[in-house]
Amino acid sequence: MKISTLALLLAAAITPDVHYFRYERSILDTPTQQAQTCIALDATVFAHAEPRLSDLRLYQGEKEVPYAVGLATPVEATQNNISPLNVGERDGRIVFDAAMPEDTYSDVELDIDARDFIASVDVFGSQSQADRTPTKLGTYTIFDFMRQKLGRSTVLHLPQTNFRYLHFRVDGPLKPEEVTGLRFSGFVKSQPQYIATAETSQVVQQGHETLIAFTVPAHVPVARVVFAAGQQPVNFSRNVTVTVAEQGVASSGESTLSPSEGNILRIHATRNGRRIDEERLSVDSPARDGGRPTKWMVKVDNGDDPPLALESVRLEMLERNLCFDAKPGAMYSLYYGDPALSAPRYDYATLFTPEKGAKRGTLGPERENPGYHPRPDERPLTERHPALLWTALGLVVLILGGIALQSAKRINSQ
Repeated sequence: MKISTLALLLAAAITPDVHYFRYERSILDTPTQQAQTCIALDATVFAHAEPRLSDLRLYQGEKEVPYAVGLATPVEATQNNISPLNVGERDGRIVFDAAMPEDTYSDVELDIDARDFIASVDVFGSQSQADRTPTKLGTYTIFDFMRQKLGRSTVLHLPQTNFRYLHFRVDGPLKPEEVTGLRFSGFVKSQPQYIATAETSQVVQQGHETLIAFTVPAHVPVARVVFAAGQQPVNFSRNVTVTVAEQGVASSGESTLSPSEGNILRIHATRNGRRIDEERLSVDSPARDGGRPTKWMVKVDNGDDPPLALESVRLEMLERNLCFDAKPGAMYSLYYGDPALSAPRYDYATLFTPEKGAKRGTLGPERENPGYHPRPDERPLTERHPALLWTALGLVVLILGGIALQSAKRINSQ
């Protein structure tokens, strides 16, 4: 039998027991009648549980309760690129159409191959390309102020819609050939929910950069960095670099992961008679996949401008819910902190369907499990005390060497 197969069988044979979990959290605000109940898992759970929450268990008393874990709001990361149709000019404006997918969508970003401009975009929707009475979805401002160091935005924040065709009219100093396409991220039925994993108001000014440092425990996911900027300056655009260093790798001490770059932006102004109100105060975090604590360094490039008055900077993760069927009046507790366990497999999770009317529960404060004691070490003696094996081997070698030496002397004496 292969060692990996044996290890899997041994892992499968290990059963959970409430006395072997180091940490415990009570489930508060459970419903008064039987209902699907969901609780948000915070950063503390991820920091003290095993990777991928493999040792997470829910109990009613000492009875294990099946559950399902998933994102509070599913996020579709795919990006769709669409080529514009019938691009031309009409009454001094650029006009074009776009065939949209058969689903719900919202924000659309135009690909504009131009610099230093401000323009307004009227957007209409219809179910057929030839519809003569399309529905107006709104008027939006796009701009490029890179020369003034105030950034660029060509995103149209449309309301959620499912029109099969969009029709655009662009009024501004652009040419038809400069409209090269449009794109949007996958279909999101509602906005993602986030939970703060770390927050600080401590910043360090170093030359032209503002530095913000974090230490994140192992296994805690981070999705984005969010900035709370003071009222001054009113308008700004600053580039941001986020670097993550994984601690405790080999002899080097730290291993730097691929950094991510982004831009934070705030503009509230009127330019050429057009009102602009644009805020983008978060950047995506670098991809990380490791089991060690990490040091995060967030750098804001201020250029030759005064530093931003940052009230706080926080790291956020996508909210993940643990859902289960709660019984009225029952008391539930969440346990974790048993590295011997593998991930559970429940029919409940396989067949799980989130309900719109699911009740919201909350996690009580984390505490040391009062009934905790370490799981007995059931490994073979040689694995628990490897020095014994080497000592025994050394004794065997010495004995065999002594026997060989005595035999050699006996032969020589003859």
